[in-house]
Amino acid sequence: MKILLTGATGYIGQRLLPLLAADHEVVCLVRDARRFALTDILPEALQSRVSVAQGDLLKPDSLADVPTDIDVAYYLVHSMSGGSANFFQLEQQSAHNFTQFLDTTTARQVIYLSGIANDEGLSKHLRSRHAVEAVLSEAKKARLTVLRASIIIGSGSASFEIIRDLVEKLPVMVTPRWLNSRCQPIGIRDIMFYLTAVLDNEACFGRAFDVGGPDVLTYRQMLLGLAAERGYKRWIVTVPVLTPRLSSWWLYLVTSTTFSLAQSLVESLKNDTVCDPARSISQVIPHACMSYRAALALAFQRIEQNEVVSSWSDAISSGTMRQNYMDAIQIPKNGMFFDRQFRHFTRPVAEVLDNIWRIGGDRGWYKTDWLWRIRGIMDKAVGGPGLRRGRRSPSRLRAGDPLDFWRVLVADKPGRRLLLYAEMKLPGEAWLQFRIVDQPDGTHALEQLAAYRPRGLAGRLYWYSVLPFHGIIFKGMVKNIVEYRESPALPTSQPELTKQ
Repeated sequence: MKILLTGATGYIGQRLLPLLAADHEVVCLVRDARRFALTDILPEALQSRVSVAQGDLLKPDSLADVPTDIDVAYYLVHSMSGGSANFFQLEQQSAHNFTQFLDTTTARQVIYLSGIANDEGLSKHLRSRHAVEAVLSEAKKARLTVLRASIIIGSGSASFEIIRDLVEKLPVMVTPRWLNSRCQPIGIRDIMFYLTAVLDNEACFGRAFDVGGPDVLTYRQMLLGLAAERGYKRWIVTVPVLTPRLSSWWLYLVTSTTFSLAQSLVESLKNDTVCDPARSISQVIPHACMSYRAALALAFQRIEQNEVVSSWSDAISSGTMRQNYMDAIQIPKNGMFFDRQFRHFTRPVAEVLDNIWRIGGDRGWYKTDWLWRIRGIMDKAVGGPGLRRGRRSPSRLRAGDPLDFWRVLVADKPGRRLLLYAEMKLPGEAWLQFRIVDQPDGTHALEQLAAYRPRGLAGRLYWYSVLPFHGIIFKGMVKNIVEYRESPALPTSQPELTKQ
């Protein structure tokens, strides 16, 4: 069977792809093929079954080269966290263009992951999801199958990370009334089961199903459940004075989410998202879903084992990036400011590379982390991602990964080069490159290059305002990256860094 997978770079798509490729031929539709490396997502044995097609669903002409000899299509596209005020219209246009494309193919089924909406007075986000369902159902040949889910719990999911941030950072939470709304959370493993179980299943053609776990919980109960799972004592005070906008800012400032995503989530949380038994998928596909606590335990197990396959922050909309950010893969030479640092070393190259590949996140930035944290707070205050997104894995990087307020452009370990592009709010563009170069005497050196292209007078003033800190930060960074050794006794400590 030949399957077209849209949203292949997203949280759900990256997890679904290996499951589909195990038994089928898969075509991944992505906006920019340069940020989609199969070697980073799939085992070598499955890569030959997957091809990549480049196209933008908001630009119908760009779909001209997408294969049409497909049997089933997955539609895993949404614009909720994109920050656009007209995301409702964008989602409808995207679905309309996709439906027109489907009519030119041999597809007999299209599968869409939507949201539960059995309540009245739906949020704009939930109304948009249902409007997309209506558009996709207009396909002339491909029959629509809809899975409507509430909160999805899994390592890296937006819902899980937000709940985790709140519980781990706030012993006492002052919360709005939406914390008493009810939902029916479902584990990511169960979502994957249903997404594959409905594939080419004629009993599911032309039908919409509610999918959820066995627990119906308030958001307050979900927070306290995660606290209990982690062994924390937490106190929650609910007040009526937090408006949706204030609640969105509160969620944005406390957690790693973007403001646009926080705003969409808060608006949606006024609705109960509980399965309607009359639409339960168990009538067609019986399956015992994990409990909320079991899904939490599995998520933390994956995090502890460094097995987070995908994260909500993998999406470009998790920050302020332009969609074509891979155009910045070559650092410009003209109109630029540079700070270049070299550090010779004699220790094994693999050890220095490992230090480079672990930069950011919990490891930090190897010098004056308090300054990086202040910069992250400033960035968050003006609408940037700040440092709270962290990184998907503590030791592995791939092109497209978020890395605090940077985005990975190149992660070429064999070529000994890491290139980052700034996603923080700046009056210009910034790059940070690490490269190990061979020296004539047979030794090696770490080249660290900070590059900045200012935008107007404000951009130049910004560069000169931070220039005094460069001598402190960048010289110390390159030195510490080369010399850093993790203490065997205290694996998470950084004694060498704190002394400098």
